[in-house]
Amino acid sequence: MTRRVTGYTAEVTVSDGQRSATLGGVTVRNRRLALLWLRRQALRLANSHGLPLAPEPVRMSAGADVRPVHFHGSGAPEELRRWATHGPHQDHAIRALEAGFPALFTVLDPAVGLSLTLAGWRGTPTDR
Repeated sequence: MTRRVTGYTAEVTVSDGQRSATLGGVTVRNRRLALLWLRRQALRLANSHGLPLAPEPVRMSAGADVRPVHFHGSGAPEELRRWATHGPHQDHAIRALEAGFPALFTVLDPAVGLSLTLAGWRGTPTDR
């Protein structure tokens, strides 16, 4: 019996090379919503740079925002911002999801050995 996979999952994780933790995630009905959530999180993380954010008037109902991360260098926030706003990066991510592959983007903060990964894939977290 073939199991039909519906929906998409998006998740943000952080790792120090030995341990990893999920900062947050969401399961949504289509790949565009998954990518929209990932873009939102990338911009929030880049713009917050570890600082508390002011309340926002409009929030996506699909899931909560991830916890902020404090970056020690300026490279990681700029890479996140570039990924979220550069059309070719978004085109590549949506094509990967359309083809059934995961959309992955990782930034590094070499000052403290921290890596942050944004991931989206078809299915639910248990389908991975």
